[in-house]
Amino acid sequence: MKNRLGRYWIAYYTILTKEILRFARIWVQTVLPPAITMALYYIIFGTLIGERIGEMDGFRYIDFIVPGLILMSVITNSYANVVSSFYSSKFQQHIEELLIAPVPNWIILAGYVSGGVARGVVVGIAVTGVSLFFTDLDIHSYGWTLMVFVLTSVLFALAGFINAVFANSFDDISIIPTFVLTPLTYLGGVFYSIHLLPEFWQSVSLANPVLYMVNAFRYGLLGVSDISIAMALVIILGFITGLTAYSLYLLRNGVGIKS
Repeated sequence: MKNRLGRYWIAYYTILTKEILRFARIWVQTVLPPAITMALYYIIFGTLIGERIGEMDGFRYIDFIVPGLILMSVITNSYANVVSSFYSSKFQQHIEELLIAPVPNWIILAGYVSGGVARGVVVGIAVTGVSLFFTDLDIHSYGWTLMVFVLTSVLFALAGFINAVFANSFDDISIIPTFVLTPLTYLGGVFYSIHLLPEFWQSVSLANPVLYMVNAFRYGLLGVSDISIAMALVIILGFITGLTAYSLYLLRNGVGIKS
């Protein structure tokens, strides 16, 4: 039992180390661009446009959008790291080495997801650091902020893994981020409160899972939310549970992996 756990730990640590080194070696492409992009968001939307919008939910507009912009960078990078890495393993045909190793599927999944979370955390910290040049963060709840930060990163790392499993070309790994992830993120309350919308569109917005994550994170930073934070936590945990179970099912059956 002890030897088996030690073997599992070595396998997990090896995958995680590979994933971290993978994005750390090219930090100019993986960490720097999101920080620069978010700086432009802060300047254009927060400073220039925000001065004309005024307050939103009792906060300056730039303070209101900071939580959403931080989480948006976490979502994008957690997803991108796993989908590109796991698909590359398939494309280069060295995923077989993991499949024939005496390592359970949950260790493989945990390693890739942890790598995605690591990149999400690094980029999130970088973007948060950039935000301090434009606003003062007075965090409402450190515990809640950190929990939502990590859980959201885990959720989208799992989603990236599923995308990679089904992808048959490098074009396939960009379809979901472009046509699904980006619209959901931009319509997830990053730049506005859903209370500004007509009642019908408020109801439609509640079907967007990103809305719950953005508002839960905003509650952690600012102490305000358009929705029930308890409901937000239930939805996030529900998605994580479902995506984890589905990912393990795909690995167990070799979907998109075994020929």
